[in-house]
Amino acid sequence: MKIKLFVLFLSLFAVLHPQQVLDKIVAVVDNEYILQSELDFQVNMVAQQRKISPDNPALREQILNAIIEEKLVYAQANFDSVFVTEEEVSRQIDYQMNVFIQQYGSKEKVEEAYGMPLEKIKRELRDDVRKNLMVQRMREKKFGMVEASQREIEEFFITYKDSLGVIPEKVQISHIYMNPKLSSALKQKFRTKIESILDSIKGGEDFSELAKKYSDDPASAVHGGDLGFVKKGVFYPEFESAAFALKEGEISGIVESPVGFHIIQLLERRGEAIKTRHILVKLKSDDEADLDVIQRLTDVRDSVVRKFNTFSYYAKKYSDDKNTAALGGELGSFYLSQLDKSLLDAVSKMKEGEISYPKRVDYGVDTYGYHVIFLEKRIPQHQPSLEIDFQELKKFADEYKKQNLYQTWIQEIKNKIYWEIKI
Repeated sequence: MKIKLFVLFLSLFAVLHPQQVLDKIVAVVDNEYILQSELDFQVNMVAQQRKISPDNPALREQILNAIIEEKLVYAQANFDSVFVTEEEVSRQIDYQMNVFIQQYGSKEKVEEAYGMPLEKIKRELRDDVRKNLMVQRMREKKFGMVEASQREIEEFFITYKDSLGVIPEKVQISHIYMNPKLSSALKQKFRTKIESILDSIKGGEDFSELAKKYSDDPASAVHGGDLGFVKKGVFYPEFESAAFALKEGEISGIVESPVGFHIIQLLERRGEAIKTRHILVKLKSDDEADLDVIQRLTDVRDSVVRKFNTFSYYAKKYSDDKNTAALGGELGSFYLSQLDKSLLDAVSKMKEGEISYPKRVDYGVDTYGYHVIFLEKRIPQHQPSLEIDFQELKKFADEYKKQNLYQTWIQEIKNKIYWEIKI
């Protein structure tokens, strides 16, 4: 399963790296082709990561089979009408952008590496991210509820305990997260700006020049706001609803989406696709909002330290992370190697039972918040044990069971969906 997940991740890179497309089809799955260039790219990436030769025939066969299986699952997802929302796609893209920025060191270095602005990278990734999410959703639908029984976990441990090695140090952590709240006065400031731009357009000023001068979407601003031809499902629903309702040449009023305020002009309609241009004024918090969140989190920390109430109580009451708030802020148990650098830096200096001071968390482009971290438990490295590591061993046993069922399912799909290797 690991090689399949790694190939899914690499497909995001393949979209962005310009490569010479070889006019050779190496495999066909349903109505999709796998090109020699795609296979070569992913083989080279995995070989580089593993520090082995890309000419290894076994590696090439393994990667090709993984790509074929991914496309088979995607085809099955389409047959089963598996659906992902645009919000889910946008969240995944934002997460991926943050990964890129951490890897390269800055937004500017990412843009330099891929030869395009960040907003264009996000648009280029959108279709592949949607496909990958559909593949994940299909797997979750099929195997999400699969769990190993107590007996299966014990049998797994007995069979594989000698190959599990030493269990690395783990930490159990919780957090309370808060978003800087955009004040109504600040939001009105951005609305006033977009209203002024709209007035200028109505007064006869050139849309393209205003986009170049004022739009906060750098990828389209350099082209006068031009977004090119797109079909439904690419942009935010609020944007699309307004854009598809326009007549050719018509300019919208002010349209609000999760990222800010837009002015949209429909340039051309071609079948189910439209060509638009826009001017975006992003909603951005200010230093005052940041300082307010930091102070609120500091007050919460002080209340826990002074034992006015528990960390779990305040997490349930105040945390903006809705996925963990109901659990008292519990993030779970992690090996130190699983933590990102900022979290690792904080946790490595903490003692069991300590709470950090507020720290900034960047989880997307221009998207961030602050949190305090509670180190509930630190477990030193040790030999695997059913008593200490039961939950971790259960995850391994669950995954082992899912993998066996997955392989059987893939064979069933191969018997239903057309696929063929051409080399």
